Amino acid sequence: MTKPTAPQDEPPYLRIVGDIRRRVASGELAPGDRVPSIRRIARDWGVASATAAKALTTLRLEGLVETRPRTAAVVASSAPPPATRGRPAPGPAVEGDLSLERVVRAGIDIADAEGLPALSMRGVAARLGVAAMSPYRYVTGKGDLVLLMADAAFGEATYPADAARGWRARVELGGRTLWALYRKHPWLAQIGSLHRPLLVPRLMVHAEWILAALDGHGLDPTTLFDVHVLLYSHVQGLAVHLEWEAQEEATTGQSGEQWMDGRATALRELVESGRYPTFAKVVGAFDDGYELRLDALFELGLTALLDGLSPLFDGGPATPPTV
Repeated sequence: MTKPTAPQDEPPYLRIVGDIRRRVASGELAPGDRVPSIRRIARDWGVASATAAKALTTLRLEGLVETRPRTAAVVASSAPPPATRGRPAPGPAVEGDLSLERVVRAGIDIADAEGLPALSMRGVAARLGVAAMSPYRYVTGKGDLVLLMADAAFGEATYPADAARGWRARVELGGRTLWALYRKHPWLAQIGSLHRPLLVPRLMVHAEWILAALDGHGLDPTTLFDVHVLLYSHVQGLAVHLEWEAQEEATTGQSGEQWMDGRATALRELVESGRYPTFAKVVGAFDDGYELRLDALFELGLTALLDGLSPLFDGGPATPPTV
């Protein structure tokens, strides 16, 4: 991305806005094309993330750019008439309209589109069009905001009162519900580890659902909770790759497929070395290479886990494995 020549007294974010606006007007960026991300703008222009976020917010307010989940910002399908492009962006929102819900939603929108590392309090303020310190009236800082975002995101799905009663059907519903939430908000899998679990009320709704499904089958509390942790870690363990891949693509500018294409020589050397015959046989059987399908892996793993656990729940008294 080449920096244009512009008056030095013009705010940096307006210079960025002007350059992207010119690229759209010239046809270099067409409707649906991806606009540089906050991270890319910050790196190429040498500005803070908050400045980059303010530039993208201005373009969104002008109607020139729109945000699509996990695709970041793209040129709007219908750009505003040329007569409006040179006008200043609409002024800040009325401070009295600000609320905790709007602050949390703005944080979720940024994390969904740009990833959790791009989230900042200044970026939230810029997206809302308010003064930089205004969000602090509702949250103490980014850490507090992330917990509220997670609680809100996990609360987007609940369970029906008339759901199937069998333990397996209920666990399957719980696992798939969590997977769908991680799919929708990939950054969720990046917060909270097994050693330092995320303790927010609406995540506990999902934990309660699965624990209740597993309870009442004669398991001692430790084994019961071990099974719950194992199931949860299967969902989260696969979901972390959703955000990792998005971050790697944003950093390198390459899709996973493009990255693998660049390592074709290294892969061929491993296959042809003769030291890994089974690996070579399996990889050689793929016509167009192995396709990583996280949704299919989630289902395969969930089925395998529940098949393996079924003797504990369906076979009467059972002795869990000693570890």
